[in-house]
Amino acid sequence: MGSEGPPAAITTVHVTGFKKFHGVSENPTETIVNNLAEYMKKKGLPKGLVLGSCNILETAGQEALVPLYQTLQSAITARDSDSQSSSSNKIIWTSLPVEDITKALAKKGYDVMTSDDAGRFVCNYVYYHSLRFAEQNETKSLFVHVPLFFTINEETQMHFVASLLEVLSSIC
Repeated sequence: MGSEGPPAAITTVHVTGFKKFHGVSENPTETIVNNLAEYMKKKGLPKGLVLGSCNILETAGQEALVPLYQTLQSAITARDSDSQSSSSNKIIWTSLPVEDITKALAKKGYDVMTSDDAGRFVCNYVYYHSLRFAEQNETKSLFVHVPLFFTINEETQMHFVASLLEVLSSIC
């Protein structure tokens, strides 16, 4: 005999990064995303979390939209979306509790901060479309800027991403 409770919720996380772009000869997100599945296999995924796709976006600007939407669409399984919002001049916020995520990561010793600015160029464009897609498909999206490896080394950043996944699994 044992106690049975409701089944644990499963959270699937899809991670994207970028190839190098103007002014950035080595983008750490490419390395992090390429190594994440193996890193998490060794470390162990947090309970209730499934690592979905890990994709690198190789194109920038308008050309990034098709591969971005293909990546986002792969996150939606057995769900049809017929709510196509045509509003393109609105502010969209993530539905994730960013302040709680930030506080949890700070408690783990990371120097993190929230921001309402994804930056310019590719980051802002990709995050806007990710949020718009999430809103239309009742999913969640989070954008995280990471520093270059000469600022914070690769191992520390890999550990940070594992901690972020742990926090997301506990919050979601």
